[in-house]
Amino acid sequence: MSIPSDLKYTRSHEWVKIEADGTVTVGITDHAQELLGDMVFVELPKVGDSFSQKQECAVAESVKAAADVYAPISGEVIEVNSALADSPEKINQDAFGSWLFKLKPGNPAELDGLLDAAGYQEVLDSEDH
Repeated sequence: MSIPSDLKYTRSHEWVKIEADGTVTVGITDHAQELLGDMVFVELPKVGDSFSQKQECAVAESVKAAADVYAPISGEVIEVNSALADSPEKINQDAFGSWLFKLKPGNPAELDGLLDAAGYQEVLDSEDH
């Protein structure tokens, strides 16, 4: 399993890409989609919704389970990946290419508290034991 080094991560298995304009793109990691299995539905937030860091903001449902997706930082939803409504399996095919939503950060300093690829690998290693 690859963990792209240009992204940030949460302990709850979200990935975060910091865009050039200061917004962030959020998805679930390859590890998360592997644990969930075949995706059947994704419930996305609405554009304009605001969330606090670590607040539930989306749901990823698979044939095995439903998993909450948490806001990696506080902010306002500025875009959602509506293609996932019809094709949630895209997350299984390319977890790091299939983003869920984009946020305008409410407190950009929260980004500093996210994990880098090595830190996320440590989380995965500790879960395996």
